[in-house]
Amino acid sequence: MPHERQVYLLDPQKLTQEAIAVTFAKTSRSPLTFREIAQELTEEKTNQFNERWVVGYGHSSVAEHAVLHIAVENISRLAAECLESNRLASYTEKSSRYQKWEDDDFIVPLELKGNPSGDSYIETCHHLFDVYRKALITLPPVVRRNHPQENGEPDKEFESRIRNLTIDNCRYLLPAASVTNVGVSINARALEYALKKMISNPVDEIRQVGKEIKAQAIKVVPTLVKYAESMPYLVETCSELSSFGRKLSPNNTDSSDWCQLVYYNQDGEEKILAAVLYRFSNLSFDQAIGKIKKMDLNEKIHLIECLLNDRGAHDETLRELEYANFTFDLILDQGAYYELKRHRMMTQTPQQLGADLGYTIPKDIAESVLIKEYQEVMQEVEETWQRIFQEYPDVGAYVIPNAFNRRVLVNLNLRAALHLLQLRTASNAHFSIRRMAQRMAVEIEKASPLMSPFISINQGEKWNEIEKKYFSKI
Repeated sequence: MPHERQVYLLDPQKLTQEAIAVTFAKTSRSPLTFREIAQELTEEKTNQFNERWVVGYGHSSVAEHAVLHIAVENISRLAAECLESNRLASYTEKSSRYQKWEDDDFIVPLELKGNPSGDSYIETCHHLFDVYRKALITLPPVVRRNHPQENGEPDKEFESRIRNLTIDNCRYLLPAASVTNVGVSINARALEYALKKMISNPVDEIRQVGKEIKAQAIKVVPTLVKYAESMPYLVETCSELSSFGRKLSPNNTDSSDWCQLVYYNQDGEEKILAAVLYRFSNLSFDQAIGKIKKMDLNEKIHLIECLLNDRGAHDETLRELEYANFTFDLILDQGAYYELKRHRMMTQTPQQLGADLGYTIPKDIAESVLIKEYQEVMQEVEETWQRIFQEYPDVGAYVIPNAFNRRVLVNLNLRAALHLLQLRTASNAHFSIRRMAQRMAVEIEKASPLMSPFISINQGEKWNEIEKKYFSKI
């Protein structure tokens, strides 16, 4: 009997997300079609299946078929950072580059309400937003002078560029307390872990946001996330390691080299090429490595050209490029880190946001009448942060604006690096993350000289040129 190919959607208007997950799960042992399986399911049968197989036996992959789209509004950017720290999810957030904030658009954490430090916190946030609003009005003439209209640039595009550059400068004043909106698309398995992390967090707002998301999610997936609770392992381990780490932290931190390639596998290029041979031959990996080692330079270049020459601007590369890895120790302003964190196909280890690494002064602000007040408010931020940090180490981050620097350890493979560098060196990227991406490109090209001709970056500028053009102090 011939089998007619069938491709169709399971309608989430007719089936619950948990029923869809169970329908897909049961196909491994049922000869029925997906439609037939779905027709047999009741809410009771769906719940029983999930309780037994997902909860009872730990078959968590079933929960990946249940997908939720969650709107989260008016949370702090600090809480959004925790929410967005999950690799297997999709996020879209209110942009600090294309939107403007009002004077009271910040969160006052519960820990500081009724606390003496709370008064200085609120005053500092108001001061930051006051300078932010002044900058929106004051900076455009300075930006016009420093970034004049280019030959052939239409007036409309020039005005748009000036407006965007103005906001790009102003965003350095927005603190982590600034409210934001986040749209989240996530499967139930990933959501359960995300909720456990949030509910285990030492910051009250983050815990409460986690509980509120759970309360909404449980209406759609009543079984799959109902056991998302605080994890003693996370609470106790993070607390102990934080105490241990603070004892070892020096008073003065070295920030002289802000982009260090601290590790790369020196045989990375050979591993990539051997993996390519392995995939398109019947060689073992040892045999493929042996073949690559015996090749002369021209043969290796030819193989790399076969691998990368025909790649279009928006084409994903073959996964064999993932066999070369790079680890960077970076110091970035918080605004740049906030964009870097969106690249989740890598491992990132950020240090806690604080004031101990100093702050950035954009050149346009340095040459404006606001420079003195900018420096004064940053000094005020440092003092307020120190005061809060002594009592609530995890809450002090709220008052830290995008101008302050942060250290992050990043481990990524060459495939992820090609995507990052192409996207973040583009002319429409923020100048701070362009500087980072251009500097990373230099280090990766030195570490992988055969691959360097195929690293797609904006050739029109260098990292040190960006630094000179856009920054007064870093």
